Amino acid sequence: MKKQSHISRRSFLQSAALSGGGFMLSFTYFSSFASSGKTVQSGVATQYEINGFVKITSDNIIQIMSPNPEGGQGVKTSMPMIVAEELDVNWKQVQVIQADLDTKHFTRQYIGGSQAIHQGWKPLRQAGATARHLLMEAAAQQWQVPIQEISTSAGMLFHKKSGKSAKYGDLASLAATLTVPQNIALKEVKDFSIIGKSKTNVDLKKIVTGKPLYGIDTQVKGMLYAMIVHPPAFGLELKSINDSEARKMPGIKDIFPIKIFNEGYEKTFFDTASFNEVVAIVGNSTWEVMQAKKVLQVNWQETKAYSQPRNMLGRKIVENVPAGLESTTVHAANMAAKKDQAATVRRKDGDVESAFKNANKVIEKTYYGPYLAHNCMEPMNFFADVKKDSAQLAGPLQKPELTEQALSARIGLPLDKINIQMTRLGGGFGKRSYAHWMIEAALISQKVQAPVKLLYTREDDMTSGVYRSTYSVTYKAALDAQNNLIAFHVKAGGIPESPLYPNRFPAGAVDHYLAEEWTIDSNITVGSFRAPRSNFMAAAEQSFLDEVAELAGKDPIDFRLELLKRAADKPVGKNNEYEPERYAGVLKLVQEKSNWKNIKSTKKVGVSAYFCHDSYAANVIEIKMKDGMPVIEKVHCAIDCGIVINPTGAQNMVEGGVVDGIGTALFGKMTLEKGVPEHKNFDTYRMIRMNEAPKAIAVHFVKNEIDPSGMGEPAYPPVFGALANALYRATGKRHYSQPFIDNL
Repeated sequence: MKKQSHISRRSFLQSAALSGGGFMLSFTYFSSFASSGKTVQSGVATQYEINGFVKITSDNIIQIMSPNPEGGQGVKTSMPMIVAEELDVNWKQVQVIQADLDTKHFTRQYIGGSQAIHQGWKPLRQAGATARHLLMEAAAQQWQVPIQEISTSAGMLFHKKSGKSAKYGDLASLAATLTVPQNIALKEVKDFSIIGKSKTNVDLKKIVTGKPLYGIDTQVKGMLYAMIVHPPAFGLELKSINDSEARKMPGIKDIFPIKIFNEGYEKTFFDTASFNEVVAIVGNSTWEVMQAKKVLQVNWQETKAYSQPRNMLGRKIVENVPAGLESTTVHAANMAAKKDQAATVRRKDGDVESAFKNANKVIEKTYYGPYLAHNCMEPMNFFADVKKDSAQLAGPLQKPELTEQALSARIGLPLDKINIQMTRLGGGFGKRSYAHWMIEAALISQKVQAPVKLLYTREDDMTSGVYRSTYSVTYKAALDAQNNLIAFHVKAGGIPESPLYPNRFPAGAVDHYLAEEWTIDSNITVGSFRAPRSNFMAAAEQSFLDEVAELAGKDPIDFRLELLKRAADKPVGKNNEYEPERYAGVLKLVQEKSNWKNIKSTKKVGVSAYFCHDSYAANVIEIKMKDGMPVIEKVHCAIDCGIVINPTGAQNMVEGGVVDGIGTALFGKMTLEKGVPEHKNFDTYRMIRMNEAPKAIAVHFVKNEIDPSGMGEPAYPPVFGALANALYRATGKRHYSQPFIDNL
């Protein structure tokens, strides 16, 4: 029995036949899946919100637009694979094209939250299946046979009884005149021939041969180059400029201040900028601008405290930004004080106070995580050519759809006069969700009336904020006389945001459970960082659970499985985010694949598991110590992300997440002294090196037919806890503060 999917006619657009008799089908991510009562036919170019389309030309070339930005997560390959699967074509026939930002024809045209495949799974399949159905109907009409007798394979149509066959391109023109059907049959998972089979990244050859794919590669005739100078410390703002010497430097065209957001503008979620006023330097070359930057004299002054309204994806808040020059040591003291202060209760099950009072054993530990810089390999950059009646921009963005409104408001052009070309990202990790450098580039171009490429130096990038918040969490657990976990208390907070997820494990597995949070206002700007908040909470939670298991005298995996069985058989509360069976599944898989029961007595190993972005991940890490430093012998990974679209691409993401997680756990930190970031480049901000990466990484995916969920981020958070637990077994020392290198 084939799966049926009701397709809204509002979900699809057939355009007039392309030149040469082609056919184009477009589709929306968030279709209503209910008939609109309209018949959409060739020549009726009624356009609805869409975010991808298929073109089939008369010479049987299939072009699939990739609407979402590509930042190394592989969506430019995997999303077209889904369409091609249902379209029933040979993957070698497919040409993938990166779409520009187009909010009239695409929806959710961004990357973040590991949701691209999760959100696009059904609409992408429906798009391919609908195109295939229309081609089959065209063949049935032309050959005057029932559509049920038409079959397809590798971009060909067949009628076996008569022996007739045709390429998709031969019937594309006729297909374009047909009415879009309401119900489409989708393939059974067992019939997939593209999904689940490894495909080479469509950009791989261009990447390894150095073809221009990235924003920093942009070159336009007559283009000028620009850099910015921002305050050297958080809590400072522009006072005055002395540019007399800098203007004399060779190749310098102009020097002037710019304000990123107008006064009174209501910032949205991604309208985050550390400094609203910066100084722009424009010249003929990057080198000349850099030299002028060295002699430019800028005076700064301390800012006053202020409050600003924010529209956080529909949730209205007031953001309080204090004055002052903040320091890491003061932050640490203020966070430590929060441990004994009142906090906001986010969840409470049972009688926590009585359970702790009557417990046989109680354990309490506090964990700390520093600010983190994203350190993308490609520094922030953007190209802009702003004219009186139009604007052309190009560069790497994660959320262009959610940031172009700010650009429109600032440069005074309507959205339909702005075109943003999305280039491949040389790293994002959340940093490129915040696009104030796009606005800076546009304002500079508008001022000098010329095309401009804005470049950040590594120091600009690393000291301009939008860091991961600094966090702290205190865990407290109670055991009864039989060493059962009877109470659990988590109290988490940060500067300036809390990392708490109150409804995640072990919520639902403990009778008496309390989750509280607190925050401290700051003028240090923060934002999304790979697996936001989870990257810290997984580390702390999984480290603490190992200590609780040790106190209870239980194997750490068995202890977790015991709790998950309780959550499955007799869950506490109704808002638990995770599925206990799937959570337990990755633990059992990594237990089996790592040979845990044998290696735990002969090797220094640590385990961790976590749920985020709708997926489940577990790690076992084997280490040995050499000259006081850990050598990562092997990492075993078990992942349940539903159906895996492109196994090679998914494995690459897991391996990258593991290496990134180990490096961040060991070395990552950004400290500040009186508002000044103390790590300005890689000479002081320590990154993992090639010889410090794991010697081997074994990746195992849970095989099921569940719709795909997150993949880019879930493999990252549990790495921290597994490493911390392995270090304890290797050194006898627990780690409560990151980076671990500070305590080795």
